[in-house]
Amino acid sequence: MDLKLRQCFIAVDDHDKALIFYRDVLGLQVRNDVGFEGMRWVTVGSPLQPDVEIVLEPPAANPDASPDDKEAMARLLAKGVLRGVIFTTADCDALFARVREHGADVVQEPMDQPYGVRDCAFRDPAGNLLRFMERSEA
Repeated sequence: MDLKLRQCFIAVDDHDKALIFYRDVLGLQVRNDVGFEGMRWVTVGSPLQPDVEIVLEPPAANPDASPDDKEAMARLLAKGVLRGVIFTTADCDALFARVREHGADVVQEPMDQPYGVRDCAFRDPAGNLLRFMERSEA
């Protein structure tokens, strides 16, 4: 099979705060910013991966979601229990210093893992867990 990842989705409750984090702190490019029926989707991506995009979407963006489902999604997002994304970087420590300097919520400082990576973790402004890993040379 010839499969490649094209898009993944991260729920955010404030697109302007998310943009400051993903664009200004992480350096991702804004590729699209769309409003429709009172909702907003912002697409960002790494300049190093022009064919992969992260869509920052409202929680429960599905128009068929019931009001109860939308409320439940908003509560889960507020708790920080929705899944996030794992990024790779050439320098985990430098990335950690930059993101921490901008006030992001630190979950884990850089550390060497027994499975061959050095990684750290933060929460984005909406509470999503983001991990950043640097592969070891070995």
